[in-house]
Amino acid sequence: MSDVFDPPVRSAVMRRVKGRDTGPEMKVRRLLTRLGARYRLHRADLPGRPDIVLPGRRLAILVHGCFWHGHDCPRGGRVPQARRDYWTAKVAGNRARDARNFSALAGDGWRVETVWECELKARALPALEARLTALLAETAPRP
Repeated sequence: MSDVFDPPVRSAVMRRVKGRDTGPEMKVRRLLTRLGARYRLHRADLPGRPDIVLPGRRLAILVHGCFWHGHDCPRGGRVPQARRDYWTAKVAGNRARDARNFSALAGDGWRVETVWECELKARALPALEARLTALLAETAPRP
């Protein structure tokens, strides 16, 4: 199956895909702010530059898009028809990099939480809020 867009349009679409300050990331940041958490963004001195870091709690939060990081939900399990080999390898590489970064952070004594894009849908948001509230309660800031 060929692409539904011609090359210049496809290029423009892909250029709009951002790596930081994405919609899902902004939702998590607003939720954490509402819960009273103080955080830092994209700390370059940590493995993988976690999206959100709560340094006093030694907590790193990774906000992953289901498609790009190969989540096991319907959106993450979808593989494009065009260039299947490329996309399968791309997502597998992203997953391998995520596993390396997770291990490196955990090895340095950081707690790592992953928030998936599908958890930010309206019906799943209360469960995510409860999860983050519990996580913040169990990782009280260090003195």
